[in-house]
Parts: sequence; structure tokens; C-alpha cells
Amino acid sequence: MVNFNGELVGNEQGFFNHQNRGFKYGDALFETIREVNGHIYFLEEHYLRLMASMRILRMEIPMNFTMEFFEEEIHKTISPNETSPAHRIRFAVYRNDGGLYTPQTNDISYVIEVSSLDAPFYVLNEAVYEVELFKDFYLNPDMLSNLKTNNKIIHVVAGIYAKENDYQNCLLLNKDKSVVEAINGNIFVVTGNLVKTPPLKDGCLDGIIRKKILTMLKDDEVLEIVEESISPFELQKVDELFITNVIQGIVPVTNYRKKEYTSAMAKRLVGRLNALARLAV
Repeated sequence: MVNFNGELVGNEQGFFNHQNRGFKYGDALFETIREVNGHIYFLEEHYLRLMASMRILRMEIPMNFTMEFFEEEIHKTISPNETSPAHRIRFAVYRNDGGLYTPQTNDISYVIEVSSLDAPFYVLNEAVYEVELFKDFYLNPDMLSNLKTNNKIIHVVAGIYAKENDYQNCLLLNKDKSVVEAINGNIFVVTGNLVKTPPLKDGCLDGIIRKKILTMLKDDEVLEIVEESISPFELQKVDELFITNVIQGIVPVTNYRKKEYTSAMAKRLVGRLNALARLAV
């Protein structure tokens, strides 16, 4: 089901406009959201991130674009498919048609897409999950890389590389050759009781689950959490490597080249993440 500016339309109905600035220039933002049994996980965090991103890109935020409106439009789009226990939502906003690189207006439109998910909770998949570095192109270590925009061509090409070489994912580098993120989420490495994730200044996505884990472990009496750059050489030395995103939660990486990882920390955190998600609704 698709919600186009408040009107529900079927997936088969063509409403594509070749003048769409999201298509022509990548002039668009999106949020990927998990909904379970009528509850939108981390609703406020998604809404505030979208609003902050729209301001950075100088998009005009409509007066009615409140968090309540954001929530209502999502539920409206889900309603024809309420029998599924969980849903994946893509809430996209784009600047309206007009102009070339310089837009004629900063007004926006939005599109909401909904699809069903099988698992109502975050569950660890312990199947083989091998990653490799993607070194053909690099992310820029700047604020634009922190935003969830339609400009994901590096991620797309990295996905093709992973598929062609039978990897489950790739790790992206910035121009300083630091490991920044995976194709579809943030990364964390674990050595003993030390948990580390790249800082935003390195160019990683300002991920919702990344923030939650940082907050969750900030005052932990046993574990230490830090935001520090990660070098490719470090990947061979750490005990554990995992990927985070709002749809899958935590994805343990099992292999990187000749290195095999454990998943003890991922198992330890997924239960806490599920509890946190339930508290957030």
C-alpha cells in the first residue's frame, strides 16, 4: 500500500512523475520505520530526525506536519493490511517540481510505502554473514553523509559488488580510509568490554538504533561505549562486529576475510533493544 500526499493508492497505480526532484536530483529524504501491532517504534526519534534533516536541506515544513500527523498518516497507510503483526514503513519527502539544480520552490510532498514483516520482535539471525570492504568509492566525512537522503548510489554499487562476490554486506570507507558503516546500517566493534562505533564526523548515518545503543550503554557499569574512528586493520583484531538498523535491529557479522567473529555482545544487546523498543511505544 502507498500513501501519496494523504491519498491511499495501490502499488499497481502509476503516479510517477519524471519531473520529480527526488528522481532527477536526489532532492529527497526518507525514514525507514518499524511498526509492530499498531505501535511505531521510536516514533519521536524518527520524526525529529526527519524535521532536522528537512531544515538542513532548506525544505519548507508544512504547518500541519506535526508528529501526530506523521503518526496518523503512517497508521492510515497500514490500515488496509492490519492483519500482519509487523510492518516496514518508508516515509519519504521530496521538494516539489520546478527548477534545475536550483529549485523554484521549497514546498514538499510525501510518499509512504508499507510492506509486511514476519517477525514482530528483533531476532538475531545466526547464519553465516560475511562482509568485505568496498573500496571503489568513498563516503565524504561531512554532515550530508549523516542524513538519510536519496543520494545512496555508493550504497547501491556496493550492494551490487557484494552480490557479485557472494558477500552478505559491504563496509564503506570514507576518504580518510576509516570504516564508516555498512550498506544498510551502522557498525559496532567489540573488544572485551569495549564497544566502539564510528563518530558522526567520519560520515556515518545518524542512525536511530545507533543512538539507542549509545544511550543504553552510556552508564553501563561493565561495558564501555566510545565513538572513535575504526581502521580496516582493526577489523582483524576485534572480537565482534555487528550492524544495526531499525528493521533488523542487530545483525552479527560472522566473517571478514580470514577473521571469524563471536556474537556474544549482539546476543546480550538484542534483548535490551527489544525491551527498549517496547518502552518506546
